[in-house]
Amino acid sequence: MTTAPPTPAIAATALRKSYGDHLVLDGIDLDVPAGTVFSLLGPNGAGKTTAVKILSTLIGADSGDVRVAGHDVARDPDAVRAAIGVTGQFSAVDNLLTGRENLMLMADLHHLGRDEGRRRVADLLERFDLVGAAGKLGSAYSGGMRRRLDLAMGLVGDPRIVFLDEPTTGLDPRSRRSMWQIIRDLVDGGVTIFLTTQYLEEADELADRIAVLDHGRLVAEGTADELKRLIPGGHVLLRFTDIGAVESAVRILGTGVADTAALTVQVPGDGGVRSLKALLDRLDDASITPEELAVHTPDLDDVFLTLTGHPSDDAKEAVR
Repeated sequence: MTTAPPTPAIAATALRKSYGDHLVLDGIDLDVPAGTVFSLLGPNGAGKTTAVKILSTLIGADSGDVRVAGHDVARDPDAVRAAIGVTGQFSAVDNLLTGRENLMLMADLHHLGRDEGRRRVADLLERFDLVGAAGKLGSAYSGGMRRRLDLAMGLVGDPRIVFLDEPTTGLDPRSRRSMWQIIRDLVDGGVTIFLTTQYLEEADELADRIAVLDHGRLVAEGTADELKRLIPGGHVLLRFTDIGAVESAVRILGTGVADTAALTVQVPGDGGVRSLKALLDRLDDASITPEELAVHTPDLDDVFLTLTGHPSDDAKEAVR
């Protein structure tokens, strides 16, 4: 008996969207398994936010088939909305309400009973470390607290899919890492996260799969390691105990840059398991054993720059 494959949390085929003569999304395909983190990367204006708006039913697509939680976003938007939570680039927190009141408002909008709403709000205040600030007005919250409250508001309806559109923009490193842990905890609970970000470290830390969007097209997709192996510059650094082993390794491998002072050989490679095993097998067949081995691959900044022609926000911040 053949088991049907699980329904993806998000699936899009040939998704297109234009504003006048400006083509924003040019036939993109997406397939996001349930219970994973999928990160959509791209420079400003690449179309990331437009994709999120279509997937979360905020705007319609010009063409393409789009399903979220198994529901067609065009034909059954109410069912999609019942299954998702959305946190945008800009906080939806009402500054004139307290943290608890903001959450209770969301509970009312989700038509939760009064007792159920209070229980849900109390749980979220505890989970997001906002109990002490629950009675403070939103205007008194720090940037990190506002982002936590904003995300908590998106979880009041207990969604199984959460769209996070650049959720840590403007946060300090400590607040950003706090948000990362919240995201990991959500995924551990079975929630699917669709994350857009310009921070490559964020995607590297969190995402099971990453897609790079540029000028409305997906130019690459894969795990972080798979994307890094697309870019030239990877190598394996072998360290030996004597010059004879260094010279023998270069001769056997037929490639590599030797540093006789450091007793190392740098061999070009993509860092993959198969190629690494083949390299070590050739040395082993010649009874040459390296003392140490290190694999160096390009990072996501290199991937981003090569694929889009733009440095990421991570790289921009590094040179400021």
